[in-house]
Amino acid sequence: MNRDKNLFSRTEMLQMNIEKLKQRGVELDEIAQIAFLQQSKWNPEISYQDCKDSVEKILSLRDVFHILQLGAEIDRLTEQKAFQGPIQEILASDLGMFGIDELFGLELSGMYGTIGKTNFGDIDVNKPGVVARLNEDGKGDKPACHTFLDDIVGAIAAAASTRVAQIENELEAQKDPTVVEEPKLF
Repeated sequence: MNRDKNLFSRTEMLQMNIEKLKQRGVELDEIAQIAFLQQSKWNPEISYQDCKDSVEKILSLRDVFHILQLGAEIDRLTEQKAFQGPIQEILASDLGMFGIDELFGLELSGMYGTIGKTNFGDIDVNKPGVVARLNEDGKGDKPACHTFLDDIVGAIAAAASTRVAQIENELEAQKDPTVVEEPKLF
């Protein structure tokens, strides 16, 4: 991939997002597991593979690419103490009153409507799986900073969970003989 360009295909964005997540210690399966656990509460027929496919689809979207790449870079720069003034300590301590990291999560999960945001809220409060690990790894005197990444990863899982539910609902609606349109889910 040519790193000097600023527009990328969905395939390139997916690969760069997977690479960035791995650099920050996150595997796709960890995100898919959260989406699966969240969605399987409501529909035991949901497959893990559908959740993983949804995570990959979401990671290929341009807005998600920008949010993930920027958030991970802010975390990395915070680890290197590259910021000046009070913002360095605010970012490094993941100050609860900061809230900009949650805005990244809300924006990402909001791509899937109010339910996406609600699912993100559930994940943000309960911190399942890798979200809890990222949150804890960034606390105290540890050198890691995941102020943005824990929220972004949670939002990706929430969006994937919501996308799976939307697809299932669309498939159910198509069983109705009066529905004649083809699904056009992003």
